[in-house]
Amino acid sequence: MSDRVESSGLRRSLGLRDLVVYGLLFIAPMAPVGVFGVLDAKSHGAVAAVYLAATVAMGFTAFSYAQMVRAVPRTGSVFAYARAGLGEGSGFIAGWMAMLDYLLIPAVAYLFSGIALHSLVPGVSRWVWTVLAVLITTGLNLAGVRTAATVGFAVLAMEIAVLAVFVVAALVVLFREGAVRPVLSPLTGIGAEASGWSSLGAVLSAVSVAVLSYLGFDAIASFVEEAVGASAAVARAVLLCLALAGVLFVVQTYLAALLEPLTPQQLAEHPADQGSAFYDTVQSAVGGWLHTLVAVSKAIGAAFAALAGQAAAGRLLFAMAREGRLPRPLSVVDPGSGVPRRALLVAAAVTLAAAGWAAGRSDGLDQLTSVVDIGALTAFALLHASVIGWYTVRNGSRDRLRHVLVPALGIAVIVAVVWRATHTAQLVGVVWLVAGLLVLLAQRGRRASA
Repeated sequence: MSDRVESSGLRRSLGLRDLVVYGLLFIAPMAPVGVFGVLDAKSHGAVAAVYLAATVAMGFTAFSYAQMVRAVPRTGSVFAYARAGLGEGSGFIAGWMAMLDYLLIPAVAYLFSGIALHSLVPGVSRWVWTVLAVLITTGLNLAGVRTAATVGFAVLAMEIAVLAVFVVAALVVLFREGAVRPVLSPLTGIGAEASGWSSLGAVLSAVSVAVLSYLGFDAIASFVEEAVGASAAVARAVLLCLALAGVLFVVQTYLAALLEPLTPQQLAEHPADQGSAFYDTVQSAVGGWLHTLVAVSKAIGAAFAALAGQAAAGRLLFAMAREGRLPRPLSVVDPGSGVPRRALLVAAAVTLAAAGWAAGRSDGLDQLTSVVDIGALTAFALLHASVIGWYTVRNGSRDRLRHVLVPALGIAVIVAVVWRATHTAQLVGVVWLVAGLLVLLAQRGRRASA
């Protein structure tokens, strides 16, 4: 197979390992750290069960990605899939909604990195750390997909090593001193509330928050035209990435829950303690050295999660420009590095502006995180609809399980999560959707007059 895609100039140089690295980098192996306390309080202590359920829920989306990347092996991910399965207009809206997610999730990651590094080196403002993270990772992305993947692999290895240190340290403490909570409580919950339908309802409610930890694995599909093995490799990587993330999330939250000194009820009564619950547990159970190690790992890992997100955003802008849905200059591939340099620079500029704005506000992180998820979830819903449209409606597939039931269940999960999202996120999602519809109408008007 040629190492280039003739229609685009993108180079095929990413193997299965590289694809999984990009996905896990974007997700971040220790993503549950920031929401552990929230989920523990919501689920009455059944936080590991929450991540088991969330992995299954996101499995529907991963399965639909694997189906569509085989049918439509094109850069652009859900934009390309919705165009093929639902039509031009739906494809544009899918890409437009995914753009909200792909451009703002890196901004959140950059900001988180800046905040974490500022806490470790208070003499340097978090704004400076945030900008520095943007510049370093943008430089790596512009250097080429192989360079970024190689450095990303090293960072991912560091994150997994830190996670392994936490697991070993937690097991040593549990062996020597025993668990603070009942051994099965991370799966069953604690207290009178953790029984029957009430417990199930609490877990399902927490799943609507936990699924957000997985956002980013879908970015793997954006590299299909740069993958050795093309669609088959990408389909395997999407499923493998989700499975690995699920295992890592369940293991770390299970152990942390056993060591958590506060009860879920106490965390629910004191929301201010929820954000630092994982760190506080590590410090009280193991020691300050591991607390610092985890904090450093999260700071560096967040910056490189943004690297993967920025790369995916650049590919989305490139694909939409190549199809005439965004300015054509964004579809140019740099002949030296083999990457869409202009699209990457636009993505970097947008994320830098968003992260820089948020870094200067005390509530900046909350403002950004409240809106990043709606775009991805809406795009996921259109992805599932694309499976039905492409396989069942357009090609007459009779495989009702893979091409009707699974995507329908996926849509149901997405609707439930969006329904439980904050009003701010829902409002921003609606405004962004309306803006996309207006752009679509304007494009159609120009084409009709031409």
